[in-house]
Amino acid sequence: MGAVFDRDDIFIGGRFVPSRSAGRIALTNPATERGIGFVADADAADIDRAATAARQALPAWRRTTPGFRRTLLGRLADLYEARLEEFAALVSCQNGSVISRSRRSNGFGPVSIYRTHAAMSDADLFEQAVESPGGRVMNILEPVGVVAAIVPWNAPQGLLAGKLAPALLAGCTVVVKPSPETSLDALLLGELLNEAGFPAGVVNIVTGGRETGASLVVHPEIDMVSFTGSVSGGRAVSAACGHHLKDVTAELGGKSAAVVLDDADLQQLSNVLIETCLPNSGQVCYSSTRILAPASRLQEVTEAVTSTLCAAKVGEPMDTEARFGPLVSAVQRRRVEDYIASGTAEGARLVLGGGRPAHLPVGYYVTPTVFAGVTSGMRIFREEIFGPVLTITAYDTEAEAIRLANATTYGLGGSIFSSDIDRAVRLAREIETGAVFINGLQGALPRGVMFQGRRQSGVGGGDVLRSYQQTKSIVVYPNGF
Repeated sequence: MGAVFDRDDIFIGGRFVPSRSAGRIALTNPATERGIGFVADADAADIDRAATAARQALPAWRRTTPGFRRTLLGRLADLYEARLEEFAALVSCQNGSVISRSRRSNGFGPVSIYRTHAAMSDADLFEQAVESPGGRVMNILEPVGVVAAIVPWNAPQGLLAGKLAPALLAGCTVVVKPSPETSLDALLLGELLNEAGFPAGVVNIVTGGRETGASLVVHPEIDMVSFTGSVSGGRAVSAACGHHLKDVTAELGGKSAAVVLDDADLQQLSNVLIETCLPNSGQVCYSSTRILAPASRLQEVTEAVTSTLCAAKVGEPMDTEARFGPLVSAVQRRRVEDYIASGTAEGARLVLGGGRPAHLPVGYYVTPTVFAGVTSGMRIFREEIFGPVLTITAYDTEAEAIRLANATTYGLGGSIFSSDIDRAVRLAREIETGAVFINGLQGALPRGVMFQGRRQSGVGGGDVLRSYQQTKSIVVYPNGF
């Protein structure tokens, strides 16, 4: 995608309007290291306009029927599907995701999320009646109000859909703040929202950096913040929401484990290794980047992992055969290379990769990297790397495997590989994390998965629609006192 984008506009009140800020954010294609354009670095005045528009649209929107909201979400799904390839390619040129993955996470995934919410029934979603002696209680599930949706760069449209669809279905209005690295696709979504018929102000999109996000979080018209991003960002957002007594959900980092049991089918592991352990070149929070292998099969597991990654193509994002693309930025590549250096310095054994691909001298690429002999005290075992780096650690007993899986400050995802499903489920119950995939992640996340991070992986979450609702109890005494 060679076009140069120069966007000084933001989406407020159903219209694209010029940002009042003179600041601009430069966008770079991570595969070419060339600029692809600019977006507005919105300021507090822009945030005020967006939050005000969302507040003004709230009363009418919350009075619409759930059926009307579902109809608009269905239209949005249809419109998005018609431009799926455009969204996927636009995201890939901004963040380096290989196109095969971008089509799922920024194409089919958002369509599925919008359609799923468009198909929900009204049963128990918005009102629950409880009969009791002498009275009747109606628990009304109302929208929480104006929501700030702050979205990261790694799967921007999929993650935005996961916030936008339930918030809109619940009757909330929204101000979206995309990541600076992936803002063009967010603005494109604004066009579709208008085509679908969403009333002006129901969704607003403001591009910008950290200060833009900070202004949004503390704005008095924002009732709730839904944040996905780094642990440091999540701490700052959660602290601000606590100070201002706002609702908050935060999905943060992860350092998940893939526990390979002694009865595991290693071909099955190989088949799903990349999607489970290094999706999007390892730039996914739920990636199972720590492989725990039984000592009795350590060599087999190491060979299966390295042979699978050796066969995976590292290539340009638009190459349909590529499984690994560039990292999102030069800064992220330096971070990953620092971790690789620390692994070697701390005594881990580098068995694959560790450098840059010779056939791709331009772009922020790092070859898939595997360390063996990794112990729980090493940084590469404990800390989130967010790049194509796997660690392999041996264990002797199931109890030790569980202890190692839980030896982290995170708790978001995880996986267990075993031929005995009952055994795998029993161990999954012992792992302190929000979701566990038995025999790995098979592609797109199945419907019904609830990521509720533990410890530094986040706060809130669970039943997504309920996150955007609050309860009002109406108590009726038919016969008085």
